[in-house]
Amino acid sequence: MRDIERLVGGFQRFQQQYYEDAPSLYQNLREGQHPGTLLIGCCDSRVDPAMLLGCDPGDIFTVRNVANLVPPASKDRGLQGVLAAIQFAVEQLQVSRIIVLGHAQCGGIRALMERGIRRDGETDYLGRWMDIAEPARERVLQQMPDASKEERRRACEQASILISLRNLEDLPFVRRAVDAGSLTLHGWYFDLVAGALLAYSPRADTFLPIVCPLLTEPALI
Repeated sequence: MRDIERLVGGFQRFQQQYYEDAPSLYQNLREGQHPGTLLIGCCDSRVDPAMLLGCDPGDIFTVRNVANLVPPASKDRGLQGVLAAIQFAVEQLQVSRIIVLGHAQCGGIRALMERGIRRDGETDYLGRWMDIAEPARERVLQQMPDASKEERRRACEQASILISLRNLEDLPFVRRAVDAGSLTLHGWYFDLVAGALLAYSPRADTFLPIVCPLLTEPALI
């Protein structure tokens, strides 16, 4: 019950902030939403996009799933929920940018790298979903055979972002908007250990910091 009370209390604070102290925001949002950004993020409870980026309601259109994946264009009805949301954002909301936001210590990527044994008689929904990022796993294992588990996991977290970006580029409505110059695609990585934000640079072919950590851990003496 204490958790429920905390949630109710949180809504009351939200109500105070947006309906009593500053009612104009939701008065405008009643007429519809006009976000400029679609953010595809992970459903990890530690990685709330609006909180990380300091957004108000209406600022970003958000799609969250395990490991912030974009499935490939497919007629498979089981994978169309994410694609439908992307199409809505691009065609109906006409967002000007799409950000795929990955993060450190992702549980979905850990499950992908460890590839636990699937239990007989049960459908492994997580395994089927993470198959989207299987090329990232294969690439990391091939290129980093002597790396530690932590290093391979981090590399896979970042490589899976690139797979999602490529899958976005293969969607016809995304490609048309990109070619028209009305849409840009971005891959970001939140290092929750260091408190830093990195972005993929196609020119450098790596993730580079755009917001560096405030503090560094003290050196061991």
